[in-house]
Amino acid sequence: MISYIKGKAEYIGGNYVIMENNGIGYKIFVSDMTAARIPRDKEIKIYTYMSVREDDISLFGFSSREELNMFNMLIGVSGIGPKGALAILAALSPGDIALAIITDDVKTLSSGQGIGKKTAQRIILELKDKMAKEKDTENIADTAAVTAAIDIERSDEKNDAFSALIMLGFERGEAMKAISAVYEDGMNTEKIVSLALKKLS
Repeated sequence: MISYIKGKAEYIGGNYVIMENNGIGYKIFVSDMTAARIPRDKEIKIYTYMSVREDDISLFGFSSREELNMFNMLIGVSGIGPKGALAILAALSPGDIALAIITDDVKTLSSGQGIGKKTAQRIILELKDKMAKEKDTENIADTAAVTAAIDIERSDEKNDAFSALIMLGFERGEAMKAISAVYEDGMNTEKIVSLALKKLS
């Protein structure tokens, strides 16, 4: 297993990069996000996953451990292969994917090329409980939005208030931040919504 490759990018293609290390050129499939972060003529480290099949051996590369960890979680979902997981990571950051899973955001998860509604629903079904564990989330994305989403998911009152704000047309991220900012222990749903609306205005 190759955990990472350190070297220079000799070539950056549409969905892959050729990394030179000790006279060997490695073809590594990458997401658009990773490709955009790769500098030319400078030594870099690419974290890798080796896919071994009966008729193919391929390397998939990532610019951060968080991206690699999310990739590993996605390929653990039934029906999601390395290329499908890479397509999702080409459209969304690890934090955005985690947030979409926790908040049942099928539309956002479907933005990856070749990822339909049923596939997005399966990702949510199989990863939501795992994603809600803080130790798993910390390995994927250290973002306030994801932490707020987990907190809201664990409270019926905050979850109901979140749903109400979404129905009123607010974006998921801003709704979660507003609820987290105003909530105090013992608040009911109506009070949370009222204070959150004042915050959002």
